[in-house]
Amino acid sequence: QSIPFFITFIGLEFAVSWIQKRKLPGRINDGISSLSLGILSRLPDVLFRSIDLISYIYVWNNYRLFELPWDSPWTWYLTLLGVDLAYYCFHRISHEVNILWAAHQVHHSSEDYNLFTALRQSVLQKYTSWMFNLPMALFIPPSVFAVHLQFNLLYQFWIHTEVITKLGPLEWILNTPSHHRVHHGRNPYCIDKNYGGTLIIWDRIFGTFEAEDAKVVYGLTHPVNSFDPIMLQLRPLAHIWNTFWATPGFCNKLSVIFKGPGWGPGKPRLGLPEEIPVITGKEVPFDPPVPAYLNCYALVHFAIIVDLYTELLASVTMLSQGAVLLRIAFIILSLASFGLLMENKSKAGILEIIRCLVFIGVYKFGYFRSQFSFLGYAYEV
Repeated sequence: QSIPFFITFIGLEFAVSWIQKRKLPGRINDGISSLSLGILSRLPDVLFRSIDLISYIYVWNNYRLFELPWDSPWTWYLTLLGVDLAYYCFHRISHEVNILWAAHQVHHSSEDYNLFTALRQSVLQKYTSWMFNLPMALFIPPSVFAVHLQFNLLYQFWIHTEVITKLGPLEWILNTPSHHRVHHGRNPYCIDKNYGGTLIIWDRIFGTFEAEDAKVVYGLTHPVNSFDPIMLQLRPLAHIWNTFWATPGFCNKLSVIFKGPGWGPGKPRLGLPEEIPVITGKEVPFDPPVPAYLNCYALVHFAIIVDLYTELLASVTMLSQGAVLLRIAFIILSLASFGLLMENKSKAGILEIIRCLVFIGVYKFGYFRSQFSFLGYAYEV
């Protein structure tokens, strides 16, 4: 239900950016990559219920100590603080523990900063974040928790933008676009700062706050240079695997997994700050030359996949498990193909021909259908 609001705000950001700077706030290739990662991160929810709510309700039903009244305003205020503090703790640990960073880094991999970036999410992150919410299940009703969990995530959407500068006194309390730009920066002064979700007070309390100063350069300290959503999700795990086996000593091997991503033998837990690459201001985002017609092609076909994805969400309860798995597999194949097209890889054309032939087959047999029946023939064309 939030998708129309996302689209509206993205359109508004485009309009404001054009008025302010006479340019759009992002690139087609990076935008498709971010949205592909967002779709990919939500596909497991089509098959499984939310682990956040399942685990929370289980603890609430079996281990709660007492029950705060769901209709008391103070319960809602306390839940707001509790959910946001839990998010701060999880978010900070995700930057300081290598195996968790391998999942979370997906969100930081864009070298643009716009509302598309907010939707660039990890498939794996949700399978560790749920643990940080469980203490609240000892006394806060699941219904109240569920509302605030969604609110906390939705709030963080709008702060991924450059068109809003400063918000005056609100900067002291709320997490704002300015604060979150710092969090997404790879400048040395930005690293491991401003972890808050809705509120910035936790960073001020625990010493991780940093105000926006020099122009922020976005992305990872060591850019991934890819638009392939599968590779972006899995390559960090492969790097940890290879580093684990290449590092001598059992304790060092464990440190590869549980210390910071910058750690190495003989270094502090979070690595050495002086090893963070210096920002010169001349950094150029990864942007392979792609013909304009190919950008248009990818954009049109990605729009079709978004249509099929939203139709899947709307009709999943009426489909057989086989049909659901087939649709998910085709969506993943399509997103991977678009990533290779945006990189102008030599084998992308072959994969795309195979993908289109598969689409024609499954569409003609009725395994796919659009939300807009009048587009059926156009899709086949």
